[in-house]
Amino acid sequence: MSIIKSYAAKAAGADLEVWEYEAGDLLPDDVEVQVDYCGICHSDLSMIDNEWGMSSYPLVAGHEVIGRVAALGTAAADKGLKVGQRVGIGWTARSCNHCDACISGNQINCLEGSLPTIMNRGGFADKLRADWQWVIPLPENIDIATAGPLLCGGITVFKPLLLNSVTATSRVGVIGIGGLGHIAIQLLRAMGAEVTAFSSNPAKEQEVREMGADRVVNSRDPEALKALAGQFDLIINTVAVDLDWQPYFEALAYGGNFHTVGAVMKPLQVPAFTLIGGDRRISGSATGNPAELRTLMRFAGRAKVAPVTEEYPMSRINDALRHVREGKARYRVVLKAYF
Repeated sequence: MSIIKSYAAKAAGADLEVWEYEAGDLLPDDVEVQVDYCGICHSDLSMIDNEWGMSSYPLVAGHEVIGRVAALGTAAADKGLKVGQRVGIGWTARSCNHCDACISGNQINCLEGSLPTIMNRGGFADKLRADWQWVIPLPENIDIATAGPLLCGGITVFKPLLLNSVTATSRVGVIGIGGLGHIAIQLLRAMGAEVTAFSSNPAKEQEVREMGADRVVNSRDPEALKALAGQFDLIINTVAVDLDWQPYFEALAYGGNFHTVGAVMKPLQVPAFTLIGGDRRISGSATGNPAELRTLMRFAGRAKVAPVTEEYPMSRINDALRHVREGKARYRVVLKAYF
């Protein structure tokens, strides 16, 4: 039995309050993790506000967790994790582990329905629990104070690079240089790809180049976009706003792919012949599987890929959430566990 102290929303859109709950007996496959840091993601705000109509209260959000193993269930005890070990937990806390998707290593698409960490009582707390497969061992060479956002935002933009077999000769464009895009640029730089950043904010150009972009294109300049026709093997969209997508589709080389991780609510309009002529594709993806998360964290540690973050003590969680809501965060915000 374990008493967990958390910051919970008691109603949709409410400020978070300290809330203690009884976590019950540790399930055999579960790991209890002591939280050191937890990032804030826009998905946390959506769940706090019940924007997606699936929240229940009290709600403990937070799914970009860096911490240490505090306890192991009986079945988790021989899975390679040790008490005190540095670990991370991202978007997903559980999957069934027996459906065809899980057995094939595609647990994020669990046919029984994977359980998000937010809906399992998340990381805005001193401790949380997850199935051992989703508790990701961290390499010693990773910066634990900034690593949390890699477990959600990082894997979101890393997965398209894996799906599209990006190499040092790949020509890749990134639309939107925010919380997702700035991580994508660093990952692509570390992989040796040729990187073009599409940004509507000219003031970011020097900073984006320092992150690893080879060139920065003003996404509000139609002529600049038109001049890029046929140049990209992959374009990754990280923004959730509706744009004129046609210039980006036309910027794809033959065999090129437009891949969105930004949750654009309006349909992407594309003429069939834009895709047919040149064997072009449109695709999308969510977050990653445990194996992909492990790969990302090892790669990020070795290549020194680190999200740009602002740090708040968890005791100031409502200030931090307002900072993110108001669009004032410099890329990502991370909470340091403090009660």
